[in-house]
Amino acid sequence: MSEAALIIFMILAAYLAGSVSSAVLVCKMRGLPDPRTQGSGNPGATNVLRIGGAAAAGMVLFFDMLKGAAPAYLAYLMEINAIWLGVIAIAACLGHIYPVFFDFKGGKGVATAFGAMAPIGDDLALALMGSWLVMVLITRYSSLAAILTALLAPVYTHYLDDRFTVPVAMLSTLIIIRHKDNIVRLVQGKEPRFSIRNKFRKARNKAPAKSQPPRFD
Repeated sequence: MSEAALIIFMILAAYLAGSVSSAVLVCKMRGLPDPRTQGSGNPGATNVLRIGGAAAAGMVLFFDMLKGAAPAYLAYLMEINAIWLGVIAIAACLGHIYPVFFDFKGGKGVATAFGAMAPIGDDLALALMGSWLVMVLITRYSSLAAILTALLAPVYTHYLDDRFTVPVAMLSTLIIIRHKDNIVRLVQGKEPRFSIRNKFRKARNKAPAKSQPPRFD
């Protein structure tokens, strides 16, 4: 297979992998409502946390990141040029955002994009996860944390492994563009805050009550 054919194949494969909606499948498997019709309507880990609890959200986050990490890492092993690595990673994100298997109605692509960045190195992966967590704790906005982490990602990459600064910048740009509506709501003060405590409380309240033994009095 020629290099051009290999690149085209990897782009298509990445898009198809990204098109598998982890949120919809996990919710269906666990008997939860379709995340596209509940909460924020976004089929991603944050919305699944809102409607189904931490365990379901953790599964969605893992598989969403895997959709980005697997194609990017395979392309890296194939020694595909760094710019084309970025295009392949973006294809996986576009699959998540516009999934061909789910009526082209997908999520923001944040976890898939960060997953595609993770194979660059453990240090970058830890920096991204740590930055997102710190930003959430400080700002209480999940969307703002994602935007700020996306802005920091190319900076981290430049210092950790500058070969991949351009593809990471490409992914970061996609994340920020995808959050344009959130940016408008943040400016207007209408963006909902993120609260782990409230989400766990909601999930606990939705849990079925334990059955009581029959009484014979």
